[in-house]
Amino acid sequence: MIIQNAKLRGKDGLWNIVVKDGKFEQITQTLKVTANEEIVDVGGSLVLPPFIEPHIHLDTTLTAGEPEWNLSGTLFEGIQRWSERKAFLTHEDVKTRSKTALKWQIAQGIQHVRTHVDVTDPSLTAVKAMLEVKEEMAPYIDIQLVAFPQEGIHSYPNGVELLEESLKMGVDVVGGIPHFEFTREYGVDSMKVAFDLAEKYDRLIDIHCDEIDDEQSRFLEVVAKEAYERGLGSRTTASHTTAMGSYNDAYTYKLFRLLKMADLNFVSNPLVNIHLQGRFDTYPKRRGLTRVKELLEAGLNVCFGHDDIFDPWYPLGTGNMLQVLHMGIHASQLLGYDQIVNSIDLITTNSARTLHIEDVYGIEEGKPANFIVLEAENEYETIRKQAGVLYSFRGGRKIAETKPRNTSIILDGGSEKVTFNK
Repeated sequence: MIIQNAKLRGKDGLWNIVVKDGKFEQITQTLKVTANEEIVDVGGSLVLPPFIEPHIHLDTTLTAGEPEWNLSGTLFEGIQRWSERKAFLTHEDVKTRSKTALKWQIAQGIQHVRTHVDVTDPSLTAVKAMLEVKEEMAPYIDIQLVAFPQEGIHSYPNGVELLEESLKMGVDVVGGIPHFEFTREYGVDSMKVAFDLAEKYDRLIDIHCDEIDDEQSRFLEVVAKEAYERGLGSRTTASHTTAMGSYNDAYTYKLFRLLKMADLNFVSNPLVNIHLQGRFDTYPKRRGLTRVKELLEAGLNVCFGHDDIFDPWYPLGTGNMLQVLHMGIHASQLLGYDQIVNSIDLITTNSARTLHIEDVYGIEEGKPANFIVLEAENEYETIRKQAGVLYSFRGGRKIAETKPRNTSIILDGGSEKVTFNK
């Protein structure tokens, strides 16, 4: 198969992408086409590696309003509502909802997902279900599972044992939530437990860290210290870190030295945190995001995630990563031209680094032929127009297709097509 007349990031002109045996065989501007070759002419559309969802909770998705809506809009009521819904959790319930959300994500051009799965459940219902979903959906989407102790490692009965048991069952990543533990001491020690288990079972680490507006919530320094001293920085992700937006600049300056030494990955979840945070503020009201711009300027790896889709923490969403990016660059004030163009990294290559999948990700000869075709000619127009994903290919096989938008207006009795181009 040949993808013809493609625009590629960092390359001028139009390119032809030759796919053979599920891999990129050749990327060239000059190519002789044989008679029986399958040709897909994308007509100057931008071709990217697939979008990546680095932070989602598939076990909770599609449960908003069950049994009650989160009326305060706070993280804490969300946890309470989920605790109530968790009592009715079944194996098939988790599988059905998560598969529905995964189908949405596939349609949106996503082929790699890291999902957090609640392990503060004596029966580990969601873990068992999501392990099956991971295997069943593998032909279409890669799934990393995070053992997420929603109600705490030390603050939930047998939390340590449940966390370790989930790793024995095959979960890929160790999670934590130090700011939700009963005490700071519990929070600090929970990070030692998480890193010990990651070393014991050779797992990646992804911590829900300081997702609170409290400027005194400073577990990020604990995560960074553990990662640095153990040499696990590139394998460690700090998710949310919204309290950093409230830290004073003197402390933040000191903290950034450690963050750069540790070389952590960061995930910001703009849609959800701009909704959940600042709920206890009057005015001025916090934006609720971590210091995305400053982290990027410091050379640290940052990516954007959706976090939740239609659940107790976020009542909206269709799994569209361009919506996430659109909100994120607004809230982080990354709207200079180059910043907009480069922001595509926040839902592609930066996310691949976070998930530790760089060896199989990207449009390069020899790598798996996983890619998407956008209804736009470049990165800027992709974001400005919130371009649709025309095609998603996995291993050279088409797994999703969206018809181009066709909008017309009728003025003075005549019809005129609107393309939203300049």
